[in-house]
Amino acid sequence: MAPHPDLTDALVIGGGPSGLSLAAELAACGLSVRLVAPHPPRPFPATYGAWLDEVPLPVRPALAQVWTDVRVYTGEAPTPLLRPYALFDNPRLLETLLARAGSGLTWTVGAAACAERVGEGWEVRGRGGERWRTRLVVDAGGHLGGLKRPAHPGGAALQTAFGLVARFGRPPGPPGGMVWMDYRAGHLPPDEVRAAPTFLYTMHLGEDRYLVEETSLIARPGLTRELLERRLHARLAAQGTPPGEVESTEWVAFPMNTAAPAPGAVLAFGSAAGLVHPISGFQVAGALHDAPAVARAVAGALDRHGPAQAVQAGWDTLWPGERRAAREVALLDADALLALPGTLLPAFFAAFFQLPASEWHAFLAPRTKAGALARTMLRLFAHAPNPVRVPLARAALGQAGPSGRALRAAVGGG
Repeated sequence: MAPHPDLTDALVIGGGPSGLSLAAELAACGLSVRLVAPHPPRPFPATYGAWLDEVPLPVRPALAQVWTDVRVYTGEAPTPLLRPYALFDNPRLLETLLARAGSGLTWTVGAAACAERVGEGWEVRGRGGERWRTRLVVDAGGHLGGLKRPAHPGGAALQTAFGLVARFGRPPGPPGGMVWMDYRAGHLPPDEVRAAPTFLYTMHLGEDRYLVEETSLIARPGLTRELLERRLHARLAAQGTPPGEVESTEWVAFPMNTAAPAPGAVLAFGSAAGLVHPISGFQVAGALHDAPAVARAVAGALDRHGPAQAVQAGWDTLWPGERRAAREVALLDADALLALPGTLLPAFFAAFFQLPASEWHAFLAPRTKAGALARTMLRLFAHAPNPVRVPLARAALGQAGPSGRALRAAVGGG
């Protein structure tokens, strides 16, 4: 039987940075790739920052700005992080990834509704009645997933943020620098801070332009847009830096505690695969780093063995046993943060950033091993003040499931 005329080697659901990065790498490996997204190619709407040392070299030309003055505030005095931080230029990132894909990528506007097996391949059906034939399917549909809903142990715990880019008569943050986290909250009643802690994230974009975001690191349920917008304007007013002309606003809401997916017939990637870091919320730089290796594994196995083995090879590359164990330990970290009263978060992060730089760098990295994560957690516990230790200990002792077993195995196994 002749192959279907529209058959592609891979169909990627999702047009965000993660989906496009893997689609581009699959195409660069010589595969024919269809990317299905609800919109034509357009600059990604969200703000994406990353530690400069975690941004792969091939995409560094797509950075808009790099700051060397990076600081946090867990009290009145700043803590310099001494680690450059970068902001992606989203139009350039889009152009870079499309150029990497070349002619091997077909971008199709649509929304996938379901996928059915057809022989050794798949037929993906669109919500508008479209039918696309492919040998294998990649679900990069974001935190909601494209074909299957990701799992969130205990219910989704969200990071939410409201931000704006504006011109300021007085700088809301350090000129020429960025503030990764400012937990100072003297303008709020302690009871509000305890129940719903938030921090300010600030980037100087040049001249009198700044990005400012009021952020809830993790909460279940997530804080609302209305609350965070009100908090942001109250903070800016309290520090005497109200915004002038507002150029744009941004609303962010995504789960931090997505579990690693089990291997299956469809390969999940990006947020849909549980790759959001449970402490920082970072994901894009990690996906850009993972995409080439996953694509090579998929392409090699597809040629030699077939679609099912290609999906398994991609999953094995993305989720080796060590990384799955580390994910379980990291989910325990997320539970510990949820257990902390908001008034104690500044003390927690003060102790965290007093760790040796190599340790907190690794703790926030996407591929640090479970043993290293567990040892850093224990070291942080030892250096944290007693009021912080108690809820952390309760959270750890209360874990009887996979996260608790992973922590005990990581500590015992080194």
